[in-house]
Amino acid sequence: MLTFTRSITKLSILGISVLVLPAFLMAIPASADEGTIARGGKLYDKWFKVIGAPKPPDTHMSWPSSNTKKKGNATHRCKSCHGWDYMGKDGAYASGSYKTGIVGLRKFVGGNAADIIAVMKDKTHDYGGKIGDADLAALAMFVTLGQVDMDKYIDRKSKKAKGNATQGKEYFNTLCINCHGVDGKLPKEMPPLGKLSNKNPWEMMHKILNGQPAEGMPGLRALPYQVSSDINAYLQTLPKE
Repeated sequence: MLTFTRSITKLSILGISVLVLPAFLMAIPASADEGTIARGGKLYDKWFKVIGAPKPPDTHMSWPSSNTKKKGNATHRCKSCHGWDYMGKDGAYASGSYKTGIVGLRKFVGGNAADIIAVMKDKTHDYGGKIGDADLAALAMFVTLGQVDMDKYIDRKSKKAKGNATQGKEYFNTLCINCHGVDGKLPKEMPPLGKLSNKNPWEMMHKILNGQPAEGMPGLRALPYQVSSDINAYLQTLPKE
């Protein structure tokens, strides 16, 4: 553990001893609960799988009629409207099968979690009776404190991760290889990681940070985000088939 004893100055004001912390220590914010944020990220991905609820059989009442490519449980996932880059209609979902015209969530970064919970319970979302209060709080924490500016880690035009693939290989071979195999082709029931990462690097970054819903995959959110970006860059070098 690091100690900052030498950086603390003791002053005497009117005979009272006062400890003065250096500016960089005073600027450190209170630690966020990374575990809760990661759970919120998995709920954002597929909340009904996280909580063990049945897949919603219907199309969400607020899913826009302009999008006929998606229906059923897919339309109940937060990511389906707001995107893996959290930018909604202004991000990767500006086109494609998930185009909805729905706004993103970036403006809520640093916002009030209670306001987010109220929105999730309103008549547009209607999740009040479907997701428990603790999980709604986790989702709200993710929205307000857990979003990542994906443009810092992924080039939007080329879809290339802005990480160090060489370093990412070292992380992958110690953190991920046991479940995904040396070439990223495990488990067999899912597409190769090389294919997934090149097709949708935002989804991959989200899952590396937060984990896979209802699976044993750990989220790496507590580590520097660059670690996840480096892993993402290495995944893009793996076989696509």
